[in-house]
Amino acid sequence: MLINVKNLHKSFGDLEVLRGVDLEVPKGNVVAIIGPSGSGKTTFLRCLNALEMPNAGQYEFHDGFKMDFSKTPKTEEILKLRRKSGMVFQSYNLFPHKTAIENVMEGPVIVQKLKKSEVRTKAEDLLKKVGLEEKMHLYPHQLSGGQQQRVGIARALAIQPELMLFDEPTSALDPELVGEVLSVMKELAREGQTMVVVTHELKFAEDVADHVMFIDGGVVVEQGPPKEILKAPKEARTKQFLDRVLNPS
Repeated sequence: MLINVKNLHKSFGDLEVLRGVDLEVPKGNVVAIIGPSGSGKTTFLRCLNALEMPNAGQYEFHDGFKMDFSKTPKTEEILKLRRKSGMVFQSYNLFPHKTAIENVMEGPVIVQKLKKSEVRTKAEDLLKKVGLEEKMHLYPHQLSGGQQQRVGIARALAIQPELMLFDEPTSALDPELVGEVLSVMKELAREGQTMVVVTHELKFAEDVADHVMFIDGGVVVEQGPPKEILKAPKEARTKQFLDRVLNPS
């Protein structure tokens, strides 16, 4: 098991967004998180690398590293957690004044304190991996949305994370650009990269995920293998959600 999340809670003021979420992520598995808007999906994902700080709950990693959010984590614990995960955002979040390759190099150079000469070759390899070796010297405004998101994936991979986190990575893209991003993610899955993906792409979840978690109202309504959750859900709320997504008319 790469990470075991236990009884995670998160509130914003009086609003309780996560109400005791549990998740186990085996190494090399892909977990797809689905659910309606406002259900807590993105908050849960952001909690996994402490972009949002949980109010309660525990993380346990395969190497013995633990975090208990019943008390305020130490700075070094948060940094250790973030070094274990790479985040890909909905809105790309690239540095607009840096080229594609400079964006990819930023984490290893600034956060991990590696030499630029060491990082550059790896960054070039990562941009080639996502099909952008010819775009490495372009700035974000010179790239399409799909290309920017693929730079974002390369940037997240540059820190060599154990866990990749994707927050609806195709939601901001024009329909014809969605496939180029999903194909990169599918290749990562084939290579054994552990991933947790918040997505509305149910076909991707069916084809690629090992485990699907349906969240609504800050709780896990149902979770299990894709064929079970997406094709034969047990819970009425899951059936209702899937029906509305698959049959919007």
